[in-house]
Amino acid sequence: VQLQASGGGLVQARDSLRLSCVVSGGSFRGYSVAWFRQAPGEEREFVVGIRWPGSTATGADSLKGRFAISRDITKNTVYLQMSSLKPEDTAVYYCATASRIIYSQLGVPSSYEHWGQGTLVTVSS
Repeated sequence: VQLQASGGGLVQARDSLRLSCVVSGGSFRGYSVAWFRQAPGEEREFVVGIRWPGSTATGADSLKGRFAISRDITKNTVYLQMSSLKPEDTAVYYCATASRIIYSQLGVPSSYEHWGQGTLVTVSS
């Protein structure tokens, strides 16, 4: 299973951006998927996740209402929709999948078996 994240780039504060994560060699069907991010010098941070079949969780309060996860099983693609972006959202964003995970572990990086390579999002003020 390989994950390919894309869609990052340089945006202005208050812009919106959608990231994509495509899986190859497998499917998102039956799998839980999450987005994490990591800023320079910081630990990897849970952004948002969806546990199969459909319960979702969002990380820090600062992300709620601005970041949302969705998936298109037919396209083997998971999306991260980001809105009202802020400079502090600047980070490398990673997607990850897990075959077996309980809801309370959605935000734990070690719960995930496969990771994408990351895509950089830079938000300028």
